[in-house]
Amino acid sequence: MAYKWTFTTIGGNTRVHIAKGEDIRHLGELDEKMWTVLSCPTTGLEISDETLRLLDCDHDGKIRIDEVVNAADYLCAVLRDPEVLLEEKDALKIADLNEDNADAKQMADIARRIAGKDDTITLAAVQTAVAAIAVEQKPLPEVPLAADVIAAVHANEAEYNAWFRSAELEKMGLALTDPEKQPKIADKEWKKLTAQVAAYEAEVAAVNAANQAAVDAATGEYQPLIRLLHLKRDFYTLLKNYISFQDFYNREIKAIFQCGRLVIDQRACELCVKVVDAGKMAAEAAKSGMFLIFCECENKSKGKKMSIVAAMTQGDIHNLEVGKNCIFYDRSGLDYDAVVTKIIDNPISIRQAFWTPYRKFANWVADLVNKSVAEKENKGLEEMKANATVATEKAKENAEKGGKVEPQQPPFDIAKFAGIFAALGMALGMIGTALASVAGGMRTLTWWQLLLVFLGIIIVISGPSMLLAYFKLRRRNLAPVLNANGWAVNAEAIINVPFGATLTTIAKFPILKLKDPFAKKGLPVWAKILIALCVILLVACGVAGYMYYTGTGYFAA
Repeated sequence: MAYKWTFTTIGGNTRVHIAKGEDIRHLGELDEKMWTVLSCPTTGLEISDETLRLLDCDHDGKIRIDEVVNAADYLCAVLRDPEVLLEEKDALKIADLNEDNADAKQMADIARRIAGKDDTITLAAVQTAVAAIAVEQKPLPEVPLAADVIAAVHANEAEYNAWFRSAELEKMGLALTDPEKQPKIADKEWKKLTAQVAAYEAEVAAVNAANQAAVDAATGEYQPLIRLLHLKRDFYTLLKNYISFQDFYNREIKAIFQCGRLVIDQRACELCVKVVDAGKMAAEAAKSGMFLIFCECENKSKGKKMSIVAAMTQGDIHNLEVGKNCIFYDRSGLDYDAVVTKIIDNPISIRQAFWTPYRKFANWVADLVNKSVAEKENKGLEEMKANATVATEKAKENAEKGGKVEPQQPPFDIAKFAGIFAALGMALGMIGTALASVAGGMRTLTWWQLLLVFLGIIIVISGPSMLLAYFKLRRRNLAPVLNANGWAVNAEAIINVPFGATLTTIAKFPILKLKDPFAKKGLPVWAKILIALCVILLVACGVAGYMYYTGTGYFAA
């Protein structure tokens, strides 16, 4: 009879929900196509690297489905009840070991020896016992050369070997050497030196290998218990981030790929992922549909550096730009100085998308004005320099001739000014005609029709941006970001609007009436609004009175 799985819908997909020990016992029966992840890397995650190394049976740097299933079968064989794995602790009651299994029986005997009268064995206790084992170590060979000499040999080895090889080929007429790059050491002496270093390093490697073998032999019996306690603590955590993304969609727990929190622009981004390959991440992350911020982070006191990408899922973007400084906190709470190095622009909200066309238009106008002003300023400066140069040369010529410098006034060009005035008049006439046409058309509309016209204009401008944002916000997908870090994600990890709101928190200040000592003095806001309304009303009354007395507009006969 097929095992009855429990399913849940999270992240836009129906997923298997691992909630009890029996689910772990039957992992081998779960269809591979139902797994959220097919493989994940063994490094760079917020889970013990040692645990992942112990799971990686073929040592290829990836955890695959068959390795997870093998670990589940092993745990269910050595434990009486796999339900204890849900505790996610590296402590185990010795009575929970299934002593009918030979491996479990051996581990139980070792655990009792270490724990003494205690009925629980912990990973720390086993590691302490292993550290206390005295193993005779072979001494390392005596260093034949100074450390800086050995370092210099390694630094120049490739270049010197290449030059001496070229010199041998040159003697055969098969190559040419550059005399300026000739090493100052002779070929014979160089070979003797490199052979000496190689022999020393080979001997060191052999002694280290022998010492490690002795340690492994003395502590080998403890390794199965150490492996079991690592898996006891971390295996269920891995399942919740592998078979499904239970931890990621849990508001109280972070997933193993979430590396910390980025605080920027009065917001805290909870979805931060380490960047392993910046080029690949930039290419893949663009497919996610999320607004992403790439940062380089550094803690100088600890000498730690990290590259991250953070998802911004709430708020506005007008203060977010490359070069902005911020603070990043890793999962342990250590703070890093962070600087924004790249931004992938995507919608954050419908409200933000509404203002996007206007923001882009304002930026375009500002750039255009700045460019025009800069060009005119440069042109004017060049003309001033040219005129100054000409004036200086003429003054010098007059001074040499003993003459007097007479200022020359340019003749008044009436045709030039006539053309300018004509162009201005034409432009003003065209603008007036256009405004008159618009006013004439609007004059025939009632107030509610005018309101519909304004709404239509707004929809035409902001509608496409809002519609595109609507679809993008509902298709934001974390999978491309994880794929860039070496994950093989088998299903979408959708970040919809309600869930996205939990991934970025915004500063919320209390509503208070406080007096600002540096506030601009003048009329209060309500008085300004009242004056503006009165001015508008007076203008409207004046226009209405004019149309009434002249019989035009709405008062036309």
